[in-house]
Amino acid sequence: MRSDGASAPRRVTLIPGDGVGPELVEALHVVLAAMEVPLEFERHEAGAAVAERFGTPLPDSVVESVRRNRVALKGPVTTPVGGGFRSVNVALRTALDLYACVRPVRSLAGVPNRYEGVDLVIVRENSEDLYIGDERMLDADTAEAIKRITRRGSERIARFAFEYARAYGRRRVTAGHKANIMKATDGLFLSVAREVAVGYPDIAFDERIIDALCLQLVQRPQEFDVLLLPNLYGDIVSDLAAGLVGGLGVVPGANLGAEAAVFEAVHGSAPDIAGRGIVNPAAFLLSAAMMLDHLGEQEGAARVRGALLDVLAEGRFVTPDLGGRATTSEMAAAVAARV
Repeated sequence: MRSDGASAPRRVTLIPGDGVGPELVEALHVVLAAMEVPLEFERHEAGAAVAERFGTPLPDSVVESVRRNRVALKGPVTTPVGGGFRSVNVALRTALDLYACVRPVRSLAGVPNRYEGVDLVIVRENSEDLYIGDERMLDADTAEAIKRITRRGSERIARFAFEYARAYGRRRVTAGHKANIMKATDGLFLSVAREVAVGYPDIAFDERIIDALCLQLVQRPQEFDVLLLPNLYGDIVSDLAAGLVGGLGVVPGANLGAEAAVFEAVHGSAPDIAGRGIVNPAAFLLSAAMMLDHLGEQEGAARVRGALLDVLAEGRFVTPDLGGRATTSEMAAAVAARV
């Protein structure tokens, strides 16, 4: 990081999370210490341990920090299954209106997987649909959930997908839906996507019923470019797509809105390996590179990304999940040596 006063550092909210999150943050510090990137981290805690101390996993001070700094980098946070507190990820997206989730999925040299040449981007609507958790018990034996799709939400995520495609030289946007069955909700999402597509004649547009899309992703993922999806389908397909290129440990993610952006490793907090020093830092480092791009630090982003890809391709200093024997710190040091 710069200390020569050449430019004022950009302040970024840093949320280590829990489980393996703090180890990922340490790996990032090792890599950034080898560079001159004008960043200043404002650290805030969120997650299970915070919930025990403050009664909430996401204190107001965390949201206020992200709102003030407009950019955050977040480690994984544990979410209880079937009870307990609400997902910190969902709470952050809601509080900051981070309506677009972007997840690039690429085949990487040196990472074991069944496919080559996969290079697609999932653009997921983040604020609506079944995933918002608007549900209730009608009686002791009947539960109900609301699936809510709006024209505003559909239009802004569709426009985001086409603008992203145009900005990054992508050739096609594919909308996933189940409008053949959910004619009102998915039907609205699809019809709005079609309307938006007319304004982007330079970008091809097509559509797939979601179950057929999943089938085709497994059969021939190389055919897809940008996938435009409602919230719940986007969550599921994002993980499916990660499985095509080696898993969640090598896939970065971003949640973007008009006023703030939160970048994060998309994998879980992995409490079973926390503290053992073997967590794979690739997804977190790639997410940090996405953040640097967002901040206009393209050179720094390219250096982080290029150094990491070199280490993955070489295969000498990679963690056990990637087929190696290196620790997290050893892999981070190898990346740092190359930036």
